[in-house]
Amino acid sequence: MRIATAVLSGVGLVASAAFALAQAPGPPPAPAFDYLGTLRAETGTRTVVENGPQGTRTVVQIVGGRFEGPRLKATVQAPAGDWITNRPDGSYKLDVRFTLRTDDGALILVTYNGIGQTTSAGASLRAAPLFETGDSRYAWLTRLQAVAVGAREGTAVKYEIYALK
Repeated sequence: MRIATAVLSGVGLVASAAFALAQAPGPPPAPAFDYLGTLRAETGTRTVVENGPQGTRTVVQIVGGRFEGPRLKATVQAPAGDWITNRPDGSYKLDVRFTLRTDDGALILVTYNGIGQTTSAGASLRAAPLFETGDSRYAWLTRLQAVAVGAREGTAVKYEIYALK
């Protein structure tokens, strides 16, 4: 009898869960974001390595820039760069690394991967930054996943950066 009761209870739980899922109204809500700041990075020389085993690679030097946000104000430090992989479909993979020096002296390593695409309207850039620091004042950055939406502006790139809640 105990086995039959346990089996029936299990079947009831599975049926209840299936019914609840079937009644769910559409997709789950979109994730929420907190604004971290605006990054503007000035670019310098470009080195193109054509037709390598990974495709054509472009190394773009980042020569400086600025991050401005409610909790973080910093300058982009050299050396820094973007190791771009040009893809057959015309898009390109971003692989960016730089160091921020905050206005109060902390050092923060920023790395991000993403996708870029250039059309007649300009360059559309999407990325997922991560932050590393040993400075306890900015340890909160190391525990978040950011997303960035950007575009080229002359010789610079500009990103609006948000943290996933």
